[in-house]
Amino acid sequence: MVMVDEVPFPPQITTTKPLSLLGHGITDIEIHFLQIKFTAIGVYLEPEVVGHLQQWKGKPGNVLAEDDNFFEALINAPVEKFLRVVVIKEIKGSQYGVQLESAVRDRLAADDKYEEEEEEALEKVVEFFQSKYFKKDSVITYHFPANSATAEIAFTTEGKEEAKIKVENANVVEMIKKWYLGGTRGVSATTISSLANTLSAELCK
Repeated sequence: MVMVDEVPFPPQITTTKPLSLLGHGITDIEIHFLQIKFTAIGVYLEPEVVGHLQQWKGKPGNVLAEDDNFFEALINAPVEKFLRVVVIKEIKGSQYGVQLESAVRDRLAADDKYEEEEEEALEKVVEFFQSKYFKKDSVITYHFPANSATAEIAFTTEGKEEAKIKVENANVVEMIKKWYLGGTRGVSATTISSLANTLSAELCK
């Protein structure tokens, strides 16, 4: 197991095929010099992803971490992607939903892609989280298949059945990916830096 801030992540998971843990980190906030950690994140990708990133071969991780074009190419690479987000600090699902909503909506609005269909699709995701309570160690997963612009979001918490929702609006799916994987604008700088360092090393092989 790979420990991400005391949270164990399997180094590999299998969806339709084996995916490797290529990046991990946390979301946190600092208030009065006190660090509050919210979630631990693991990013699983098909190892073949490096084939789509060859033009960055030889670049060190710290350079890639600052290169949003690199992360754009990573997001657009036709490989399967899977995000595993584990709750460290318990919050209401509605709080997480609001964060996701504003991040996705702002990105859509900036690209002039926030229409009625997007609003509806996003609303459904927010509603999905509304009724959940994020106890410590609850798990949220995002599964992005290789060649379809959809996402499956699942939520598991102790003592409850797994809950799932499918997102079929391509623009909303793209911005959810960007929220977690969007380079310098991603929600977790530690995750972006970890991905950049791992992929830099993989590209040198």
